[in-house]
Amino acid sequence: MAERRMFAKTIIDSDAFLDMPLSSQALYFHLSMRADDEGFINNPRKIQRMIGSSDDDLRILMAKNFILAFESGVIVIKHWKIHNYIRNDRFKPTMYQDEKALLSEKENKSYSLDDVGIPSDNQLSYQLDTQVRLGKDRLGKVRDRKDITPSEQAPKAKPVRHKYGSYQNVLLSDVDMDKVKNEFPNDYDERIERLSEYMASTGKSYKNHLATIRNWAKRDNKPARNEYTTNKIKHEKLPDWNNNQKKGLSDAERAEMEAMMNDYF
Repeated sequence: MAERRMFAKTIIDSDAFLDMPLSSQALYFHLSMRADDEGFINNPRKIQRMIGSSDDDLRILMAKNFILAFESGVIVIKHWKIHNYIRNDRFKPTMYQDEKALLSEKENKSYSLDDVGIPSDNQLSYQLDTQVRLGKDRLGKVRDRKDITPSEQAPKAKPVRHKYGSYQNVLLSDVDMDKVKNEFPNDYDERIERLSEYMASTGKSYKNHLATIRNWAKRDNKPARNEYTTNKIKHEKLPDWNNNQKKGLSDAERAEMEAMMNDYF
């Protein structure tokens, strides 16, 4: 089988060919490159998957009559003999003689498929449609199961948050607002206003404003820390030597000592 393939500009430059999506055109070139010396291909689906083409691309090529399909799953390039001329010493006949017998050759050397034994909707297209229907049926069965994992379930809608504060930048849902009122019944307005003014003046933002109000309330309730109270200085009481000495002396000794001290000073 020859390794080189050619393409006729009369085919690939036609409006019918250029009007197809680029993915369909690419699939046509790949199919043509891998066809045997008479334009037959027995694995179009493999080539389709190999290049990442879709089933629709194959259907478009069949609908536009750029390829002809058989019940066996084999396809043939319709304009093969317009594209390629292979020398007799390099030519290798196709293995698919049964499919070839269903073809006739027009004057312009393009293949034509006889309707005998071929359904109106060709076998390959039927197989593709059947697989699509089977895939949808299986998908429906999976969706009907009750043991669907949480990741497959539809995400819950987030509650609507309303704007509060003078700057309308404190966002609280109805549930959050009820919690603020219950937890801070006497000054919830002041706490919301405090957060609103702080965010407006500093440009800061918070993900959860209810959590921020609660956090600030905890900080407000903590006693102020004083470095002098936390690190208390231990004061040692000096011994009273004068009193201790006086307690251990008699009256005569104390009088004598006092006299000596008076004389000395």
